[in-house]
Amino acid sequence: MIAAGEVVQRPASVVKELMENSVDAGADQVTVVIQDAGRTLIQVIDNGCGMTPDQAVLCFERHATSKLHSAEDLSNILTFGFRGEALASIAAVAEVTLKTRQESEELGCQVEFADSRHISTSEVSTPRGCNFSVRNLFYNVPARRKFLKSDNVEFKHIVAEFTRVAMTRPDVGFTLTHNGKDVYVLRPAKSLKFRIQDMFGANVANDVVDINAETSVVTVNGYVGRPAAARKMLGNQYFFVNGRFFKSPYLHKAVMKAYESLIPEGTTPSYFIYLDINPQAVDVNIHPTKTEIKFEDDSVIFQVLFACIRKTLGQNSFGESIDFDREGVPDIPAFGKNFDEFRPVTEPQLGLDQSYNPFDNDGFPSFESPYANFASGSAGSAPSGSPLPPAFPGAAEPDNIWNVPASDFIPADFPSADIQPYGCQSPSHYVEKRDDYGKLFEDKLAPSKSVLVLQGKYIITTARSGLMMVNISRAMERILYDRFLEAMSRNSHVTQTALFPVSVQVGVENMCIFEEHSQLLAGLGFDIAPFGTDTIVVNGVPEGYSAEAGKVQSMIGDLLLILSEDHSALPEMMVANLASRFARLGSLSGDPVTNPMEAQRLIDQLFACENPEYTSSGRRIVSIMPIDDIDRKF
Repeated sequence: MIAAGEVVQRPASVVKELMENSVDAGADQVTVVIQDAGRTLIQVIDNGCGMTPDQAVLCFERHATSKLHSAEDLSNILTFGFRGEALASIAAVAEVTLKTRQESEELGCQVEFADSRHISTSEVSTPRGCNFSVRNLFYNVPARRKFLKSDNVEFKHIVAEFTRVAMTRPDVGFTLTHNGKDVYVLRPAKSLKFRIQDMFGANVANDVVDINAETSVVTVNGYVGRPAAARKMLGNQYFFVNGRFFKSPYLHKAVMKAYESLIPEGTTPSYFIYLDINPQAVDVNIHPTKTEIKFEDDSVIFQVLFACIRKTLGQNSFGESIDFDREGVPDIPAFGKNFDEFRPVTEPQLGLDQSYNPFDNDGFPSFESPYANFASGSAGSAPSGSPLPPAFPGAAEPDNIWNVPASDFIPADFPSADIQPYGCQSPSHYVEKRDDYGKLFEDKLAPSKSVLVLQGKYIITTARSGLMMVNISRAMERILYDRFLEAMSRNSHVTQTALFPVSVQVGVENMCIFEEHSQLLAGLGFDIAPFGTDTIVVNGVPEGYSAEAGKVQSMIGDLLLILSEDHSALPEMMVANLASRFARLGSLSGDPVTNPMEAQRLIDQLFACENPEYTSSGRRIVSIMPIDDIDRKF
């Protein structure tokens, strides 16, 4: 009655079908072994019920299934697979070996298929359950094999399918190994919360709250993330119905509507939502991979889900609370109204030197101080450990010090521009004429007074024709765009090393993205290193980006969004698009411009660009208000 065949699109398709069959077989331990992202080997081992020799051969035939016994069972599906098409499709494009044994049998059997042909059947000693080995995927369909992506991309899809199955059965142990390295070792969990912690880390598990609602139509259970934990990174959004993962943009809108006005725009919360519904009210067979389903009345599901999440968010307090029940904390005493009688309050006495005037003697010590002999110019030296230099000739009194010619105590070969007011090595370093001293401060420290920073958004300065206004964010975007274009074309970059490396947990699936684009990121100036199987360490960022820990974590989420896009356009267009996206990211996460010196430096960098008036997307950067327009306002 259902003749549509399964389509093996990539190695992840094989992993999904074999893992689902293992769970349907009642296994409590499933092991997945991958080599070369599934190109060379995909092995799935379980300790389920196993099969007889006759069943082991029959399961590879078209339309053969042991999960349905009548046509009526199609409307009451409670298992992952039911059509029996997966093994036949896998055997058509790969070399498959199956070892299986039932609990009641002493020996098992080994069945080999290749190119949809039965090769052999033999007896073999094997543990209870099934052991599928799929080798040389698409060996007989070279066109399909050619269009597989890189190993990192294909393994990313395998991790995604592994995660979806593992999240449906917390009571089952799962193991994932890639090229001899354990990626996941999940023991049977006591609850879904522990499975979330094992798969996504304690940070995610601690940032979710449970939801539950029971109606006559649907029962809702699971967890949703706290609004403060919403991130720009996509991921950790899961829907399940009757133990089966599915995608639903429609129900995703219900979740986002419940978070409306609670999270910043552009961020998405984590959620793990499980729906239990009458199997006859849902059709799971509208898509070959069964990731899209159809509800009998999805509008009711929408309203129930929205109300359930909204209620949970309203009932939970997401702010920091004070724990008054901790042991070992001193009790807060209760003061009565007569407390002042037993503990009188006295005003503290301050010791002040009423005769001190910091403006006396131009900042020099008074004659009564231990430095009197230095100030009067008499022979002698400052006390031991004094920060002041010893006396020099010609300083008869403090007020005359500025009247002494500089040539009397400054060496002829000493450059005046390098005179420092502090940390001097000799008296000649310490003294300069008052006018020159003030001018030195002005030249070295005081910024140009013609540059003004307005609310950290705009730079206002004078131009020949009037008043020039510069958009700071767009100016930074233009500067970074030209810098990234040069870095990608010439492989030249400048990395700003972080004072303290920042570690960010991104998950196993997103780790594949960073490994796939590691050379691109390094060429742009990102110093990112892997740390374990699900965490990265950011040691440096490109010049212009902020190395602050909070901004680095936000930047990683934006990087994942950029790198997750399909970059299959022409190379020139791809380079320009990536440079534009990275420049936009840098302008949002860079350090703010707060003073005229930084503003002047930004203006100098902007006008060194090829086109300082517009960003790469065509937005205006610089605007000049003519003097005539200013005159009209008065």
